[in-house]
Amino acid sequence: AERASQQRHESEAEAKRRAEREAGSVPNEFMCPITMEVMKDPVIAMDGHTYERGAIQNWLQRSQKSPKTNVLLQSKLLVPNQALKSMILEWREAKG
Repeated sequence: AERASQQRHESEAEAKRRAEREAGSVPNEFMCPITMEVMKDPVIAMDGHTYERGAIQNWLQRSQKSPKTNVLLQSKLLVPNQALKSMILEWREAKG
């Protein structure tokens, strides 16, 4: 039952991502490279790449390497990407 629930959740997430892509072109920079969804709380990891906060926090619980480069991260410090967050908010408002 738990696996069926997880599969259903994944299917809903896939449908959400597809709908976002089809609703209009989503700028690639707005997409988390882990979740492949538009970010709500973008943070910069020590590899210089931006991720959704929850996704990279989960990743860093399991790995000390960058999900993009597979290089060892010197720190698990995450810095809010305020500029990107503002751009995403403006984009969301503009598309209604």
